[in-house]
Amino acid sequence: MTPSDGNPQVTGFLRKATKWQSEMTELRRIVLACDLAEIIKWRKPCYALGERNICILGPFKEYCSLMFFKGVLLKDKQRLLFAPGQAQSSRQFK
Repeated sequence: MTPSDGNPQVTGFLRKATKWQSEMTELRRIVLACDLAEIIKWRKPCYALGERNICILGPFKEYCSLMFFKGVLLKDKQRLLFAPGQAQSSRQFK
């Protein structure tokens, strides 16, 4: 399996999703185009480069999100990312 093929466990996760299925599928497609490894971590699709976690995809009640573990390092001219809770380095895209 190459990173762009996707992980069958994530395919199953998305197939079972009752909310935000199409949105998460599109976010997955975008992230996989970056050649990141796709794994299930903390019961959610997680994307990594080598041993480093880059982002995690997750459904919430009112939205789905892509959370970047070191998002504070990203340039965000359009201000699409926000700090969830009291997070210091992660940033979330809803």
